[in-house]
Amino acid sequence: FSNVIHPRKNLRGIKSPTVPNVDGSVNNTEEDDEEDGVELAANSLLNKLIRQSLVESSHRVEVLQKDPSSPLYSVKTFEELRLKEELLKGIYAMGFNRPSKIQEMALPMMLAHPPQNLIAQSQSGTGKTAAFVLAMLSRVNALELFPQCLCLAPTYELALQTGRVVERMGKFCVDVQVMYAVRGNRIARGTDVTKQIIIGTPGTVLDWCFKQKLIDLTKIRVFVLDEADVMIDTQGFSDQSIRIQRALPSKCQMLLFSATFEDSVWQFAERIIPDPNVIKLRKEELTLNNIRQYYVLCRSRKDKYQALCNIYGGITVGQAIIFCQTRQNAKWLTVEMMQDGHQVSLLSGELTVDQRASVIQRFRDGKEKVLITTNVCARGIDVKQVTIVVNFDLPVNQAEEPDYETYLHRIGRTGRFGKKGLAFNMVEVDKLPLLMRIQDHFNSNIKQLDPEDMDEIEKIEY
Repeated sequence: FSNVIHPRKNLRGIKSPTVPNVDGSVNNTEEDDEEDGVELAANSLLNKLIRQSLVESSHRVEVLQKDPSSPLYSVKTFEELRLKEELLKGIYAMGFNRPSKIQEMALPMMLAHPPQNLIAQSQSGTGKTAAFVLAMLSRVNALELFPQCLCLAPTYELALQTGRVVERMGKFCVDVQVMYAVRGNRIARGTDVTKQIIIGTPGTVLDWCFKQKLIDLTKIRVFVLDEADVMIDTQGFSDQSIRIQRALPSKCQMLLFSATFEDSVWQFAERIIPDPNVIKLRKEELTLNNIRQYYVLCRSRKDKYQALCNIYGGITVGQAIIFCQTRQNAKWLTVEMMQDGHQVSLLSGELTVDQRASVIQRFRDGKEKVLITTNVCARGIDVKQVTIVVNFDLPVNQAEEPDYETYLHRIGRTGRFGKKGLAFNMVEVDKLPLLMRIQDHFNSNIKQLDPEDMDEIEKIEY
């Protein structure tokens, strides 16, 4: 078990959050109070690490063109983009066979002549990093040895991930090189920077441009602002980004990407990207129609565990995700299941992002059949083999009210890809009114299950 639990190690560039205690909640200590304080940047990096292929998004793509009279181009193959041969080879070497949904619309705009500015909403896994990397590599002149493309990311780790995509996609572009403007990469004043693509965090880039005079912003041809919503959430980053943008030439192509488009993101985007095309993704509607929901009334935590064992023993399980509200419950349940011989992995916010990615990948590879997690895993992780989701604790907010959105995203981990799924809720008697409110909110039927009636459990089918 000591190999499963690791002390928290903060990401460089991500501030260590403090999580307030919820007054009056059950089993509430500083250590076990959940929401783990996982920040936007950490979640974004986690999604980048666990994506092995592009997500087939069910979002509808909406395009708002700066010139509505202009024909709207889209592509179904990378060949249609008339890319340099070495870039096409790099794309195929990365395993991309055809453009993703957002790439179909975005790439013709990003590669157009003259260059066009773009604001795009795009979740992790939809191919947006590859799209803007392709734009940067397309605009670079390998014979000119000075910075020509600048990409801002909110953290060191995210900058590194983007840089790896540049290196992989551009591996046949032998004379194009990347340099990282991140904290810890110290360059002596007066150094002649000859790398064509700079990827960095706003504070360090600002320092390199204005204090050390290492980068001439007037020569930048493509400016990419990635993870704009994370930038806005990080103190000072939006102001630093705006200061950098204002020093760029008027002909510089500007590309802004954000997973969410709240009002604050829109206001920021409009300040920083002049006269843009806009690509928006309509919000994915998670549905509970193909997920059968059950609940089991329990007196105690041990009662819940016994009910869980009965269900687990009576149903053929592909893989299961079990959600706990607190780290303490997640650790306790992990120990209990491991002692009973189950292959179990634990995912909680005290693990580093790399450790979390490793746990998820092992689960995805089928090396463990059960993933026990706090809400850190409630969104965005699609494992096709997951057939059962268990709420060991109902999701509640700090006011001990039902957290409807978290419930939706938790049980939405099953029933993915058009398949049917099962969701089981372990409910203490005094928490039954919360479950009834969840049932009424979603206008769905949550059926009571007797955990001692093995005949009834064995009749449950997908």
